[in-house]
Amino acid sequence: MSDLNPYDSFLDERPVEAILAATPPEIERLLNAVGPDKVMTAPAPGKWSPAEIVCHLADCELVFGFRLRQTLAVDAPTIQPFDQDKWAATYPGIPASQALAVFTVLRGWNLQLIGVALPEAAERPVTHPERGTMTFLTIVQTMAGHDLNHLGQLKILAASPED
Repeated sequence: MSDLNPYDSFLDERPVEAILAATPPEIERLLNAVGPDKVMTAPAPGKWSPAEIVCHLADCELVFGFRLRQTLAVDAPTIQPFDQDKWAATYPGIPASQALAVFTVLRGWNLQLIGVALPEAAERPVTHPERGTMTFLTIVQTMAGHDLNHLGQLKILAASPED
């Protein structure tokens, strides 16, 4: 696992742009497999429900989009980390469909930016205070690995038997 991309181990042989483009419909498929009865139910105390996972993905897409834009707009910026658990405190009660709609729109917007920026911007530097100096491409790769991590969680929840 890369220190710069903690989700590197989730990446597969597909181009990261393909992973990013495939995520919104895959989330929708998995939410349908989870079903309306389980979508708001956490699998265990302290764990996120499927809906909360999608809320987290929507929040992260907003953050990733800002980080990408900041990397393009400023020479060697330092990006701000965030506490996902504090952000998650706002998730209970948000419908998965609403979170997915937000995620899908933001992902489409970010994919347009990525498509225009790469490959020229791939090596633009950015510093993460906890991870060190990375590049625009590292952020894109982190997005893809992060997607695959949470899609794996949704797959497990979709496959779990009804109570």
